[in-house]
Amino acid sequence: MKNKQVLIDSLPEGKLVENNYKLVESEMPKASSEEIIVKTISFAITAGTRAGLQGSASYAGAPTTGIVMNCTGIGEIIESNDQDYTVGRNVLTQTGWQEYSVQKKESLTLLREGIDPSLYLGPLGINGLTAYFGLLEVGQPQAGETVMISAAAGSVGHMVGQIAKIKGCKVVGVCGSDEKCKKLTEDLGFNAAVNYKDANFRQNLKDATPDGVDVYFDNTGGMILGSALFRLNSGGRIACCGVVSQYDTSTPEPGPKGIPGLLVNKSIRMQGFLVFDYADKYDDATDNLLEWINSGQLKVLKDELDGLEKAPQGFVDLLAGGNIGTRIVNI
Repeated sequence: MKNKQVLIDSLPEGKLVENNYKLVESEMPKASSEEIIVKTISFAITAGTRAGLQGSASYAGAPTTGIVMNCTGIGEIIESNDQDYTVGRNVLTQTGWQEYSVQKKESLTLLREGIDPSLYLGPLGINGLTAYFGLLEVGQPQAGETVMISAAAGSVGHMVGQIAKIKGCKVVGVCGSDEKCKKLTEDLGFNAAVNYKDANFRQNLKDATPDGVDVYFDNTGGMILGSALFRLNSGGRIACCGVVSQYDTSTPEPGPKGIPGLLVNKSIRMQGFLVFDYADKYDDATDNLLEWINSGQLKVLKDELDGLEKAPQGFVDLLAGGNIGTRIVNI
């Protein structure tokens, strides 16, 4: 039996293309007595992994070729000598774009029994936890405040908006199409959504935030961050989650004007974060997210692709804004 894998064949120059990857068949991995073999079920494609291909994510290490593309996935243990990680259990781990992987038990999270495993690639996984901690720990929204989110129809953004609504906030999303705006307001309960590609974007954003913005959850940087800065109220908070505007290009948008002047004049706090900073609080967050899902307060959006070979094109399309919710590849 072989192990199908998608390798990074070349580093992108400018925008990512499918040919930056290649599909190969390798020998089945072998595990030592202390290692565990996991068969991949599904994995998530996220914009943040693009940063690792250009060396702008220090936690991802230096970009290199000839290795399996990294990602978070769910899988089934098929070989193990550890009584706590038995054959047949489902786990969350860094599977990579491949059918089988060898793991240390320290890198595995056992999935709770009786819960749809795919939830661990969305609200119960890195995406949902990022939304949860970025908004609640960094943004610290209060009931009645206005929360603005960029890439609001994406894997993290659509959950940020719903959590903000649960906390009693007014929610304004920014995304790249009228279709996505409609999805946010009609299906997810956003108070307003604005298409940043519209020629009247700045005025539309102003109209959607008549009382200004108290918390801005930033997934994009660039022009949208600049627009948000001028809408922020005194004492506003910015949670810096990602910079999609700078990932898939050799000519990233420059940083916005007004920094640090606007931050000083309005006493605005701007803070970056990594979800791993809050690892000791994952269990409590998962409990809350599950409660919101089960009550119907938090809706899960995902688009799914079937087959490992679909991953490269799925990634290229995601970076161009082609997804709504979490993009998942099913093996």
